[in-house]
Amino acid sequence: MNTFVVANPHKCIGCKACEIACAVAHLDNSVATAGALEAPFLPRLNLVRTPMVTMPIQCRQCDDAPCANVCPVNAITHQEDKIIVNTDKCIGCKTCMIACPLGAMDMVPELENCQPVYQEGLQLNIEGQPVKEKIVAHKCDLCVGREGGPACVEVCPASAFVIVKPADMKKAIKNRRAASAAEVACIKKAN
Repeated sequence: MNTFVVANPHKCIGCKACEIACAVAHLDNSVATAGALEAPFLPRLNLVRTPMVTMPIQCRQCDDAPCANVCPVNAITHQEDKIIVNTDKCIGCKTCMIACPLGAMDMVPELENCQPVYQEGLQLNIEGQPVKEKIVAHKCDLCVGREGGPACVEVCPASAFVIVKPADMKKAIKNRRAASAAEVACIKKAN
């Protein structure tokens, strides 16, 4: 079982602090002041607003990850307790987007030093320069390597996020089974 982050829609206030923290956490450069960002805004989670609910949607790090299962070049792999995209291998075919049951996979331009990487050998402009940006799969990586864990969890002012670890899930399942057994025992005793 993999670790994942889940948001409580009853607590989410829709402030988008999670999206900003996510985008900034994955930048190569630090951002000290508002308006100083010179790179595309590319959060790995998206706040969804409907008339009934507001909550961020992000990768659930599926155990039998459909995105990894359909990737034709094995660019999406299981590493430790996460599903990770290797952008060097990704060919931008979008098959992972179609396979993701949550809509958590996105395609974004590949950047190098905040500048787009262009495809080689596909299209050239009049001067012979490549004109088509390379796109790659993009999803939550649980802020791998970031001290303090996922930035969205750390920054949320409403404490709407919860990190669910395999041990927590096993304990919750065990408790639910025990509660169900106790409920059935009470029903039988009452009859």
